[in-house]
Amino acid sequence: MNPRLPLSVSLVTFNEEANLPRCLESVRELAADIVVVDSGSTDRTAALAHQAGAVVVTQPWQGFARQKNVALEHCAQPWVLCLDADEAASPELAAAIRRVLGGEPAANGFWLNRRSFYLGDWIWHAWYPEWCLRLVRRNAARWTGTEPHPHLSVTGATERLRGDLLHYSYANLQAHLERTLRYARTSADSMERAGRQCRWYHLAISPWLALAKRLILKQGFRDGRRGWIIAYATFFSVLAKYAFLAEKQIQTRPGQPPPPLAPPENLPAPPASTTR
Repeated sequence: MNPRLPLSVSLVTFNEEANLPRCLESVRELAADIVVVDSGSTDRTAALAHQAGAVVVTQPWQGFARQKNVALEHCAQPWVLCLDADEAASPELAAAIRRVLGGEPAANGFWLNRRSFYLGDWIWHAWYPEWCLRLVRRNAARWTGTEPHPHLSVTGATERLRGDLLHYSYANLQAHLERTLRYARTSADSMERAGRQCRWYHLAISPWLALAKRLILKQGFRDGRRGWIIAYATFFSVLAKYAFLAEKQIQTRPGQPPPPLAPPENLPAPPASTTR
């Protein structure tokens, strides 16, 4: 058995019992410790994390960036691998991490190439390559950016590692579209707080540009039907984001009557994953 690396694995979770065991197993021989910040799961997520030897911190949901920074702050090792529960390190990536941390890295961060499994097969074009900064020196890194897609920022040099970060993205199309709609609303909230305005071209042109990027520039058509579905889901995501922003502007326009009160809903906490 190889010795553990000076590495913490950092995760935030909410009801991830289906994905978490695969994720933890992929890094079990790498990390000296694993930190799981859970936002109140009602399934066996916390119990599975405890069984795997992880440090489990229960933290009410504060948003993606704040939640991930809480996890980062609880890590004890000088290096941190930041994962989502629906991700796993491939054997090639695990070997690359072992090689680089077995020496004296000059860089403070490493980009990992994420490959997504979607509707029964791997996506090689529409969502690939997708470089994500995930392996960082703990004292040089911080989660920043807007909801619902914050990113790691690191001071100092960065490099790329070989080997894929495997992403088991959505259980089915319904889960994909439901998360797309939820994230679109969160994005609109973030844009409103930043003072962004929805212009006519955001609704008329931006969704088509997003579709063209996935389908043509990324060659998503080579992924077959899955590529077309991804392209149109991206179209819907951009359209919904700006439509929600436009709705907010209409509702706050001077002289506009206030919207009727909606009945209260008992909504669960949002999932902790930052995937698409």
